[in-house]
Amino acid sequence: MSPIKPRSVIRLRRLATLVAACAALGAVAAPPALASHSQITFFEAPRDLLSSTTRHKAFLQLETLGVKALRLELHWHDVAPNANSSRRPKFNAKSPASYNWEAYDPVVAEAVRLKWKLLLTVTAPVPKWATAAKRDLITRPEDKQFEEFMTAVGLHYGSEVTWWALWNEPNIAGWLMPQWNSNGTPASPRIYRGLFQAGYAGLKAAGISSPQVLFGETSPFGEDYNFSPRFYPRSEVAPLEFMREALCLNAHYRKSSTCGELQITGYAQHPYTYPAHQGPYYRPPEQDEVTIGALPRLSNALALAARAHAIPAHLPIYLTEFGVQSKPNLLGVPLSEQAEYDAISEKIAWEDPQVVAFSQYLLTDEPPHSGLSGYRTGLETLGGGRKPLYYAWPIPLVVSRTGSGYSLWGLVRPATGVTKLRVYVEPNGSRRYRALAVVTTNASGYWTLHSTTRGSSWKVSWRSPSGAVYTGPPIGAN
Repeated sequence: MSPIKPRSVIRLRRLATLVAACAALGAVAAPPALASHSQITFFEAPRDLLSSTTRHKAFLQLETLGVKALRLELHWHDVAPNANSSRRPKFNAKSPASYNWEAYDPVVAEAVRLKWKLLLTVTAPVPKWATAAKRDLITRPEDKQFEEFMTAVGLHYGSEVTWWALWNEPNIAGWLMPQWNSNGTPASPRIYRGLFQAGYAGLKAAGISSPQVLFGETSPFGEDYNFSPRFYPRSEVAPLEFMREALCLNAHYRKSSTCGELQITGYAQHPYTYPAHQGPYYRPPEQDEVTIGALPRLSNALALAARAHAIPAHLPIYLTEFGVQSKPNLLGVPLSEQAEYDAISEKIAWEDPQVVAFSQYLLTDEPPHSGLSGYRTGLETLGGGRKPLYYAWPIPLVVSRTGSGYSLWGLVRPATGVTKLRVYVEPNGSRRYRALAVVTTNASGYWTLHSTTRGSSWKVSWRSPSGAVYTGPPIGAN
């Protein structure tokens, strides 16, 4: 979603490397034996929500889909005075009155009215006058300027924000430069550490005594080191390499004595898989990269960082941006697979007890820009057509083969407590769906089911208390 450097540019270079009534059908609808935790799901729809022409419709759609938490990126450049000038204007940088919040205020206000939790990610582009060289909008933003800005942000939005995140994907050149020093060592992690500390101090100065601030927001791929920074200065830094450098840790997770422990609420990761056809279980061969299928790498790294007293122990993981690319994007999968892969990814996150948040990036696909097709992770096509994911997202379903049949997992996202839904199966050799089971969710909306009925596809249906019927698309077994 970057207005500076589309993510697709970065990914393309990796393309080449790349219950009793149903018992007769074999369903056993036992009480759900579910993990003890649930996870919040952020939704991010910047184009739909920041535009006054689409905002109302988008909020109505998100309500219907069961959204209860929103992620919003606040671009410093968009609200600052004279942002394109290299000369800093004279103004009180700590005062909210000095900034233009017009684009963001209606989104925040509606999220508050709906009682949704809000994650506000404050990030680039930045005012040109707030950078070291005053030449662009991303190179070495000045810590002091950011601290003063975050004081204004905290004063303006402090009571309405649940979590803060400081910078989006700082291990990517489109959001922060330089990524590498001339000797091939990472430069962006230490720049980010300074910005994080400055932003945290700004929130404290705004009177927020214990701000809930997420660290990282890193993208999944990158280099551990750069052989030729002169030729590839915009190569991204691998997320775990970035984390170590930002926390002053060496490759063995030993901390420099010059750095203290950072007080952070959790680590935020964007665990995309590119190309998407590699599937949600894909683990990159580079050990410092973190996709949805390689989350244990991040858990292990955080444990080692905590042991070195670089961060607090037992930090939760927030997956604050995620989606599955669909075709016609070059990195995408067919629409039916998008729905299946997204649900599997959510289940992977839910099964990890350290993960407390999942996310969906985009309601509507991005339009083409910079000669590229744009991100196609949305629930709707660019023209507004509803993909299978639109119907699957409120009631995700995963069907997994087991030794004795099939294990089914799902969620009723719009539910507000224990509820029931119907599960259907299309038996092998049949062209019609049959009722398999009526299952009961737990209080968070999750459910599981074991079935011995062989099938070619499954789907679920749920009727809300208001009478609205949600029916998911056909889902195959994995």
